[in-house]
Amino acid sequence: MRISIKVKLSLLLTVLIVAAVAILARLVLQGIDASQRAETERELARQSEIAGLRVRQAYMLGDRKDDDEFLRLRGQGLAMEISRQSGLPVVIYDRAGEPVGNSLQQLEALDIRDTLDYALSGRTAYQVSGASLVYMAPLAGSAGQVGVVQFYYSLQTQQAFHASIKRLFLTTGAAVAGAGLLIGYLYLHRFSGAIYRLRDLVGAIRRGDYPHAAARVRGDELGELEAGIYYMSDAIRSNIDGLQAERHKLTLAVTKLQALEQRQKQFIGSISHEFKTPLTSIRAYGDLLEMYADDPELVAEAQVNISREAQRLQEMVDKVLRLSALEKYEFESEAGPVAVDELLGELCGRLRGKAARFGISLESRLESAAVWGDRELLSSIFMNVLDNAIKYNVRGGEVCVTCAQEDGRVRVAIADTGLGIPAEERARIFEPFYTVSKDRARRTGGSGLGLALVREMTDKQGGEIAVEAACGARGGTRFILTFPGHSSERSTD
Repeated sequence: MRISIKVKLSLLLTVLIVAAVAILARLVLQGIDASQRAETERELARQSEIAGLRVRQAYMLGDRKDDDEFLRLRGQGLAMEISRQSGLPVVIYDRAGEPVGNSLQQLEALDIRDTLDYALSGRTAYQVSGASLVYMAPLAGSAGQVGVVQFYYSLQTQQAFHASIKRLFLTTGAAVAGAGLLIGYLYLHRFSGAIYRLRDLVGAIRRGDYPHAAARVRGDELGELEAGIYYMSDAIRSNIDGLQAERHKLTLAVTKLQALEQRQKQFIGSISHEFKTPLTSIRAYGDLLEMYADDPELVAEAQVNISREAQRLQEMVDKVLRLSALEKYEFESEAGPVAVDELLGELCGRLRGKAARFGISLESRLESAAVWGDRELLSSIFMNVLDNAIKYNVRGGEVCVTCAQEDGRVRVAIADTGLGIPAEERARIFEPFYTVSKDRARRTGGSGLGLALVREMTDKQGGEIAVEAACGARGGTRFILTFPGHSSERSTD
């Protein structure tokens, strides 16, 4: 059976109070008994002395007879006289121990022989029996002790006083014990509340809940302990939070390393395959030139194709290097406010000549919009998408560029009227080295790295890129890029 600490301490306090009252009562009652006994002995000694003087006086004033005869003749009268003076029952014994005077009509049946013999030997003695005290003292005559005087002393008053004091202690002790139990329980209930709170705090820490420090704590040792537990809880929580943060970082690092390793394997495999095609073509034309160096048409065709494949290789190398640089771009970027409408207008102006060579019209509808980013990186993003819109268009087609700021974001749309991208292919066009049509990629010099580069750079700028079918009768593709807007006013420099 489990007993709470407040009950145990309350019972202990009650036991201590009862023990203290019991010891105090015992000491007080023993003191009362000793005081009453001393007072009774003094009173009876005084009465016995007076009785002795009266007997000697009677002997001296009366006829001088034998001591024994004197007591037989005068014993009864002396007993009555001494009884009246003392107010106590008196019995006088001769030297043989026989009663010769008795102030009572009837002697109380007490076994007093031993006490009487002790008194006959010349010494004072007394005997307590029930509520009576028998006091005996020697009586001196002309030639020594002639007998013994005996006083009956009632102890009823003293015993009644003793009993009343005892009852008072019992009543008072019971009241004090009850009050102590109640007060102790109430105080210990409040005191144990602090202990229960400490128990709950430790239990919460054991369960993994780490409470914050309370606004107020007790001002005693329990308060210091509680403050220490709260401090320990905060320290453990901070350490665990730190460990969890480090674990999260480590997990992210491991995940990133695993993903990077996988991407590197795919990247190496893809770039090896993509490099193999132009290199094979260059090597084939090189072999033909060795075999037919005197054929002008073959030489001219080989020069054109070798130059085109070499340029394709150079573009692939440049894009691979940019993709590799993006792994550490976030530490090297120089972000600032960029006016997207002005940047797009500049890029469209630079590409209108190329668009004209392909028979493509380039239109722009640009509203005022600004983002916070790296101008050079944004230029690469828009240039790649615009170049693809021109390169994969059809002669006589159009490219339309729009820019607007809506709900705190900048939305740039680049639409073309080319052959379009099938819906089932759109999810993969941002993968490195992926092309929708291998033949078209060879004709245009595409490597499948441009859109992968665009997505990486867009992610670095906190933006998003999406592709959809262009609306209109001529079809085509629309790329939509969105970036967080910048609300500050533009610089006037």
